[in-house]
Amino acid sequence: MHITGGCHCGAIRYQAEIDPERISICHCTDCQRLTGSAYRVTAPVQPESFTLISGEPHMYTKHGDSGALSRQFFCPNCGSPLYRTGGEGRAIGIRVGSIDQRRDLTPKKQIWCRSALPWVVNIEPLPRFDGEAN
Repeated sequence: MHITGGCHCGAIRYQAEIDPERISICHCTDCQRLTGSAYRVTAPVQPESFTLISGEPHMYTKHGDSGALSRQFFCPNCGSPLYRTGGEGRAIGIRVGSIDQRRDLTPKKQIWCRSALPWVVNIEPLPRFDGEAN
C-alpha cells in the first residue's frame, strides 16, 4: 500500500510502501513516554521503500525496553514523532498518527503487553462524543 505522511506543522513529508497486515500496537514503557499516551501504533517498512520528500527530522537515540538500540525521528519544529529504526539497514517503524491514510489502517497485533496500562483492555464502556465534551 502506498502511503504519504508527515509532521503536524508540514515541515517534514515522506512516502512509503507498507504492508497494512503488519500494523501493530506497542505497549512498551518507551512508547508510552514517547507518545504521551497509553501505546503507539506502528507501520513497519523496509528502508528502500521509505523516502523523505521534504524536511530533515531530528534524531534521538537510546536503548529500548528490549535492550536494542532505538533511533527515534521527530520534527524539530513541532515535535511530531515520525518513525524509528534500530539502525542502518534495519526496518523503519512509521508512526501511524503521522500517516495521511491512517483511517485505512487497522492494527493486527499487540506487543509488549506486559507493560500495557490496565484500562486499555476495554474502553468501549466509556462515553463517546463526536467533538470535545463539555
